[in-house]
Amino acid sequence: MPREEPGRDTRDLPGGTPYGSGTGDTYGSGTGDTYGSGTGDTYGSGGGETSRRGDGNGNGEAAGRGRAARRGRLRLRPFGLRTRLVLAFLLVAAVGCGTTAALTYRAARSAILEQTQNTAVSAFRDQVDDLAVPLPPDEDSLRDTLLNLAGKGKPRPWRVYAEYGSLRVSSTDRPTSSVITPELRARAHARRDTPHTSFQRVVKNGVPYLTIAIPAVFITRVGEEAAQPTGLVFYAVMELREEEADVEAMVTAARDGALPALAIALVPALIASRGVLRPVRELRRAAHSMGRGRLDTRIHAKGSDELADLARTFNESAAELERSVAELRRAEARARRFASDVSHELRTPLAGMLAVTEVLDEDAEGLDSDTARAVRLISAETVKLAVLVEDLMEISRFDARAAELHTDEVDVADCVRKTLISRRWTDPGQVHAALGEGIRARLDPRRFDVVVANLVGNALRHGRPLVTVRVYTDGGDGGDGTGEAGVLVVQVSDRGPGIHPDVLPHVFERFYKADPARARSAGSGLGLAITQENVRLHGGTVEAANHPAGGAVFTVRIPL
Repeated sequence: MPREEPGRDTRDLPGGTPYGSGTGDTYGSGTGDTYGSGTGDTYGSGGGETSRRGDGNGNGEAAGRGRAARRGRLRLRPFGLRTRLVLAFLLVAAVGCGTTAALTYRAARSAILEQTQNTAVSAFRDQVDDLAVPLPPDEDSLRDTLLNLAGKGKPRPWRVYAEYGSLRVSSTDRPTSSVITPELRARAHARRDTPHTSFQRVVKNGVPYLTIAIPAVFITRVGEEAAQPTGLVFYAVMELREEEADVEAMVTAARDGALPALAIALVPALIASRGVLRPVRELRRAAHSMGRGRLDTRIHAKGSDELADLARTFNESAAELERSVAELRRAEARARRFASDVSHELRTPLAGMLAVTEVLDEDAEGLDSDTARAVRLISAETVKLAVLVEDLMEISRFDARAAELHTDEVDVADCVRKTLISRRWTDPGQVHAALGEGIRARLDPRRFDVVVANLVGNALRHGRPLVTVRVYTDGGDGGDGTGEAGVLVVQVSDRGPGIHPDVLPHVFERFYKADPARARSAGSGLGLAITQENVRLHGGTVEAANHPAGGAVFTVRIPL
């Protein structure tokens, strides 16, 4: 049995001709009705209606929800900004097209269905109004009346049925119709004091129908007119195939029109995304350029939108950064020049002071103890000052990139021995040399001497004996000192307390103090910094670490 979405005349029928129907003229349909293709679906129009296909049991809707749930579980891959902008533009265009098409479809569909419905209900009511049927009706005469009514159907022929008690008559070869639902019959017989017209739109076997029920009434005059039911009810059944075809045509037209609209919308989407991404790409290129050191990079800013404001802000920040960096570079250059100038100016007086202190040292034995101690103190401090000045001049040359390598092919073990002997670090209880023999490399002997001397001297001052100096090669033979190798390794270790982990990253910084409370260092504070710069000139690296067994380990690696 088909389901129905009832619609009926909402006004009571105040009167009519004898054995005729009421004269109400307002027709309506249910809201939220559906249009389906299976048993149990309904077909209707009205405010808030929707259009969808189903199977009458909610299976189509449930399947749709299942597909939507599966789509929701899919994870979208990330897209670029251009793709996201285009997709967003197309989504807005699709929503706009869909909304416009849906509203147009809804209004047009309602107009088509209501026009057909109102025409059929009004025509059927007018035909019933003109009838004069004797009661109880005769079956043959009633069939002739129904055939006459069926032939006058508007907007197309009807199939007309009549029911009076147990009598069933129709204009067809079947006395009753399965399209007429019990609910429509119940409505036709309801409110016996005020009979009214009822109608339904139903779908039977995939075919939409409009069914109309009009009870015949007679007029009694007791004070004022009142319509009384006679028990005779006329039914009209009309197919809505043409209206369904019109609705399907609208759906097809809306679908076919949406795809070209989206294709056309792609053009402004690409233009808009290009306009948005152009300043973004310029900003990216400018940022990369600044990252490579070109601080004079600027972006051409035009317009007054947010992207133009961003470009102007970037330009202002870049200009301020350029000014700050330029000022820092000028300050650094002034500091280097100052250190270099001071060092040069101090060399001449220091040379005289050193000559005087050497003479005083020779005569210190003949002086009293206090004077001799003062003379030796002045001599030692003068030597330290001379070392500091020389180190400052060396650092100045590194900063000015004026330091040069004068390389020669040397025996590395012999160079290390000469360094230890010249500094009188020959006590086996203080320094142990484990030197790989036969290792030759192109080095600057003077700068390599400074590297080894600084590392060994640093280990003796801040660590504890035994200081071990190892020389070997690494890279081609596993570090055993034989065969072809790629890296010269010089390792200096001691057995002291090691270097605090917080100090390790700073040991090669200039004038860095591991203990801030210490007023001055034993050396110039530049030894390890000079060591690092000399190793870099050779294309190598120097690292500081702590040995697992205790003590600091400095490792120099120079390509062979």
